[in-house]
Amino acid sequence: MRRSITALLALSAIAAALVASVPASAATEAETATPATRPTAVVALGDSYISGEAGRWEGNHARDYGDRRGTDRAAYRRGWFWRYAPNRIYGSTNASGCHRSDVSPVDSSGIAADALVNLACSGASTVNLVRSSEGGVGLKGEPSQADQLAELAATHDVELVVVSVGGNDLGFGAIILDCALDYALSNSWWSQTCNADQQRNVDARLPDAMAGVGRAIDEVRAVLADAGQAPDSFRIALLSYPSPVPSGDEFRYRQGTWSRTFTGGCPFWNVDATWARDGFVPMLADSLAAVAADRGVEFLDLQDALEGREICADGASQGDGADAEWARYLSTGVLQGEAQESLHPNALGQQAIGRCLGLLAAADPGAYRCGNTPGAGPEAMVLSSR
Repeated sequence: MRRSITALLALSAIAAALVASVPASAATEAETATPATRPTAVVALGDSYISGEAGRWEGNHARDYGDRRGTDRAAYRRGWFWRYAPNRIYGSTNASGCHRSDVSPVDSSGIAADALVNLACSGASTVNLVRSSEGGVGLKGEPSQADQLAELAATHDVELVVVSVGGNDLGFGAIILDCALDYALSNSWWSQTCNADQQRNVDARLPDAMAGVGRAIDEVRAVLADAGQAPDSFRIALLSYPSPVPSGDEFRYRQGTWSRTFTGGCPFWNVDATWARDGFVPMLADSLAAVAADRGVEFLDLQDALEGREICADGASQGDGADAEWARYLSTGVLQGEAQESLHPNALGQQAIGRCLGLLAAADPGAYRCGNTPGAGPEAMVLSSR
């Protein structure tokens, strides 16, 4: 018993000596230590142009069987037969139709963060980026993207949010359908064109669409503020849209021919394509840039990102080679993939836009333009001041 008491006294003396030997500053640091820093996240919000729609396709080809000359990333062979599993590309979002691909721009960005999170959903409009408590609505069985962002921000420090939205508020799908039908239902000596009617429709919808984009940005700020993030702890970048079609004088298939519709998948009259490429897309980019400036966020102009790599562009080609098209051609969805994949950046285009996001994240906050390098791949995108 006496030995036990002696041992306890000795241990107490050693402990007291150790505590006495610790500098006061170290003791204070131990007492005031904060929990480990939370993991960081970069987040994509918006519609199909950033969700990864059409990421299944690495180029285009008119062949309707096999692996479509290597362009169908969902194709695989089992025995004698080819099979197709788009969930290989879109994961669980293939069933819902949100179509978040494995090469979506945020996933291809290479930005150094603990998590690259894609919350965008094909078909989303600005109301889907608003919290439900503020009148926002979910889409395709998911909560609103702002509500999903709030859930993420509860466990992560969000460093960058990239937003691509507004196109569906303007009726992108209706514009494409109207222009394609006008081409299909008329001929070169008596053509019906869409550009005048659709410009009027865009002009009528543009104010409300841009107001919705501004509200979506406000929602991002509100969500992150509610999560306790300081205004200078994160960046927000608004993106414009790349043009999937070239100007009318840059098509490699002559208008009015079978090839433009059934081989190229670009059934548009030259005048309508020129309106889209040189009128509508730049006008939308300028409108989005104005919203970004008004809300004090960054802007990334992507209108030229696919320049020379658009569907049917002169100098580009179908297939998966160095000159492959970077957008998905117009498809009915009967023989290849789904119609909703039409006229979106394909796997190559998404990797290119992802490279743009990586360059943006590495640059000082500001307004930029991103374009490709002729003859080079997605890794050679170039960022410049706007």
